[in-house]
Amino acid sequence: MNVTEIVRELKMTKEEFFPLVAELGFDIGERAIKVDDTIAVRLIAAIKNHHKLGQRKSLFSHERQVEEVKAELDPGAKVLDVPDPVTTKQFAELLGKPVTDLISILMRNGVMATINENIDFDTATIIAEDMGYKTQRVAAKVDDRAVEREEQLKTALSLDTDKKLQPRPPVIVVMGHVDHGKTTLLDAIRKTNIAAQEAGGITQTIGAYQIEYKDRNITFIDTPGHEAFTAMRSRGANVADVAILVVAADDGLKPQTIEAIGILEKAKLPFVVAINKMDKPDADVEKVKKGLSEVNLIPEDWGGKTICVPISAKANQHIDELLDMVLLVADLHQDKIQANPDRTAVGTIIESRIDKDSGPIATVLVQTGTLRVGDIVEVGDVAGKIKALSSWRGTPVREATPATPVRFLGLKNAPVVGDILTITNDPKVLKRKQKKSYQSFGYMKHKTEIAKTGIQLPIILKADTLGSLEAVAEAVEKLHFKDVEIDIIRRGLGNFTEKDINQAVSSKARLIGFNVDMTAAAADYALGTQTTAQSFTVIYKLLEHITAELEALLPPDTTYKKIGEVRLLAVFRSTGRFAIVGGRVISGSIRHKAISKIVRNGKVVGEATISQLQSNKKDVSEVLNGNECGIRIDTTITPLEGDMIDIYLAEENKRVLEPVS
Repeated sequence: MNVTEIVRELKMTKEEFFPLVAELGFDIGERAIKVDDTIAVRLIAAIKNHHKLGQRKSLFSHERQVEEVKAELDPGAKVLDVPDPVTTKQFAELLGKPVTDLISILMRNGVMATINENIDFDTATIIAEDMGYKTQRVAAKVDDRAVEREEQLKTALSLDTDKKLQPRPPVIVVMGHVDHGKTTLLDAIRKTNIAAQEAGGITQTIGAYQIEYKDRNITFIDTPGHEAFTAMRSRGANVADVAILVVAADDGLKPQTIEAIGILEKAKLPFVVAINKMDKPDADVEKVKKGLSEVNLIPEDWGGKTICVPISAKANQHIDELLDMVLLVADLHQDKIQANPDRTAVGTIIESRIDKDSGPIATVLVQTGTLRVGDIVEVGDVAGKIKALSSWRGTPVREATPATPVRFLGLKNAPVVGDILTITNDPKVLKRKQKKSYQSFGYMKHKTEIAKTGIQLPIILKADTLGSLEAVAEAVEKLHFKDVEIDIIRRGLGNFTEKDINQAVSSKARLIGFNVDMTAAAADYALGTQTTAQSFTVIYKLLEHITAELEALLPPDTTYKKIGEVRLLAVFRSTGRFAIVGGRVISGSIRHKAISKIVRNGKVVGEATISQLQSNKKDVSEVLNGNECGIRIDTTITPLEGDMIDIYLAEENKRVLEPVS
């Protein structure tokens, strides 16, 4: 058979053909023109088997994957997608550095930038290159829904005229890092005990409250401190007039403190810093002030404009001084703290949930006008007629004036937190809005287009309120690890139902809840399917549980330890699927079911599994150094006399999750 015909059949070039023939042990010469037909058939079969083996998953595949991953992680090859423009905070996140460190680096390079100021692309490129990165310019993302809400609110408020405006209570937002005492401060202000009721002492939902201080009403908004609730903190800043930034005197500035400062600066919201926990023995006011100065917030007593008030919320110390400063700042901006109570109401939804008895319940902060029982309201894609209003204490009220937070009943579905509430005189709007399915809202959509990469953990996620659902979903979606990913196939409000059980069974999904449970019918139904739901009251625990589930999905990390070498003395039979050979162990040992590499002339030509091992014509599990043995090896390679077989022991180790860099 002509070599040209063989090469054409194998779809190879002669330059590829002859070296491979020699590697496979066929001695036909480097310039052969013809090959005996019998040898040609064997040769073609051997080369095809070799190609198939190359396409199959190697017995040592994990070892190869590790090498590929190492190649991917070459730091010199990393390119950062830098939005133009990019804020200092965003750029710090891209670089994986604390924002305070980046501000210091910028200052050393002659750039004075606060946390929320924009950095031009050229400056970002210089800084990034100094750190070993390359940059690629990308367009800055625009939150279309946020822009739409802002324009809607501006349009609604623009109907007010100066002649009809009257002073209203200031709206104060309390922000800061988790566990720095925000809710405890509000507890001291309101003389209630909200913090003790929160799971883990951490606020899990946004709340609004109103107090009377020195014959003046003040509205407070408490925002969650956990990093998962970024969007909720941002919404709190957007509806407030003044902020209290709480920083623990024994802890200093932390990631959520920096993030809160960025939100406040972006919203151009005046604020007072409450240096809390002054009752602690390791409280250090100067450390906090130094931290503030590092992000360009210079305290008043250091010659700057940032008002700082040392307090102890737990010991109820200097709360009055803090409130005095808050009112002072509010009075300095009194021209912006006005509204028209005689017009139709406009407000922002700050909380939303579905109650098992009452149905959809929402909390709105009225920003202008007066909201009354009986009003027909529109909130995004939802409409309804106000059936009942209640104050933050739960007391029924007939109306709510500007800067008053109230809960209300009457919507057909739960609205999206952050949407704008307006009044309409068109009763037909109720029918038009009602036609839109509850499933049409973005937070309820079933995800159908998901990047399928790696191992997936499908999740059905449910929560008690919309704010919590948004925040928890955002936190879950931020869990990025190599080789495994989360697929939230459905998200919704309320307890788990039979429909959720069915979907979990069909999609092999985990049921993960936040402040929810199973309905009685669903619990009975779940018994027959062996499906369970995991529900949590603290977001840390929920994220830890999901992380553990992801880790459990990882295949073990397999390493291969060479334990012996065998020299082949004879080849008795070779079929293309297995071979029966004789050999001598020249180092270590050979074991039954071990995996191995076939080495010819110092080069690995294939892989094999030891499927049978004999010594003195008896099946054995191991043959030691210096002894001869008969071996059956499962392989597609044709072994030759003189080949070496390197014997490996596979060791499996539990893998840990690796974050995506």
